[in-house]
Amino acid sequence: MAPDVQVVWSPALLAYDFGDGHPMAPLRLDLTMSLARDLGLLDGPGVRLVGAEPVTDAVLETVHEPAYVAAVRAASERGTSDPDRGLGTADDPVFAGMHEAAARVVGGSVEGALAVWRGEAEHAVNLTGGMHHAMPGGASGFCVYNDAAVAIRALLDEGAERVAYVDIDAHHGDGVQRVFWDDPRVLTLSVHESGHSLFPGTGHPRETGGPGAEGSAVNVALPAHTGDAGWLRAIDAVVPAVLRAFAPDVVVSQHGCDAHVEDPITNLSVSIDAERVAAQWLHELAHEVAGGRWLALGGGGYAVVDVVPRAWSHVIAVATHRPVDPATRTPESWHAEVVARYGRRGPARMTDGADAAFRPWGAGYDPADDVDRAVRATRAAVFPLLGLDPEND
Repeated sequence: MAPDVQVVWSPALLAYDFGDGHPMAPLRLDLTMSLARDLGLLDGPGVRLVGAEPVTDAVLETVHEPAYVAAVRAASERGTSDPDRGLGTADDPVFAGMHEAAARVVGGSVEGALAVWRGEAEHAVNLTGGMHHAMPGGASGFCVYNDAAVAIRALLDEGAERVAYVDIDAHHGDGVQRVFWDDPRVLTLSVHESGHSLFPGTGHPRETGGPGAEGSAVNVALPAHTGDAGWLRAIDAVVPAVLRAFAPDVVVSQHGCDAHVEDPITNLSVSIDAERVAAQWLHELAHEVAGGRWLALGGGGYAVVDVVPRAWSHVIAVATHRPVDPATRTPESWHAEVVARYGRRGPARMTDGADAAFRPWGAGYDPADDVDRAVRATRAAVFPLLGLDPEND
């Protein structure tokens, strides 16, 4: 019988490292996997821990332009900056081994996607992935290669007819949307802070897909400082109905946890508890609409100790069908590692103490509420294109 879940991890994946002081610190992944291990999530029945190998240039070029792949190689091997392609910028500094490190992240997502599609695993998790800003011809927003887009392309090439990509990172999943803008086989659904207040400045409700693919892009642009009640209400108001209408063969989700109130570079106010609820919903929807075929990716998240390890350990727990009670104390063995690295303890429990309560969309629209107006704009723009009633579905 196939393992229930394939979890991608090896220390080699820590080589994706832009250097000291960069927000995307590899330590966030190391601490996450240590916490998951100490909680017993990686050695349960039906869990397979696998490494990742760099994909070939040919695989990268199913999404990325050959000239860009060559530029990343030049940056990786000779330190050559190419700011016009986003290489050597403040967001994406050049580092030795960049190509191999980024291609290895892609390898983890591609192999996870194919394992799910081929029935070798029910779910797959690659928390090193979720590099949703990378464009076909350039790096952007800490992302060199777009592992999510390459994994989706691999699924299509293997015979998947419809793939849904759901992105709950605080930032718009612009790179994935760009790659599949004209492809009606791929749904890109992003719930994020409005581009009026956060990078990359895109992801507005009117962005609904290119000619022949109208309704394949869905964007919920939330106002800054949206908290649990509004964030969960927005997801509930859009994601289930859209996924049911699209009826994908596979669900690929991006679980950037930078919507958290403590994240240093975004402006949303979400708790660990709400992010856990969202992961549970996506897991349940994957079972409902896609026969359980689910690839869960990481993404943003820059509160290295206090948020990322707990948020993503919950993702692993949900995927392995071993959800962690939020009241669970974080293990002393994990605290010892945090103290050794940071000189202080980490959070005491797997919760922020939030109740993650929200008012379902069906309870009624409030025209005075900024979140409700944002949600209604999305539903009005895209629901009719999917055969849905924006007022009732």
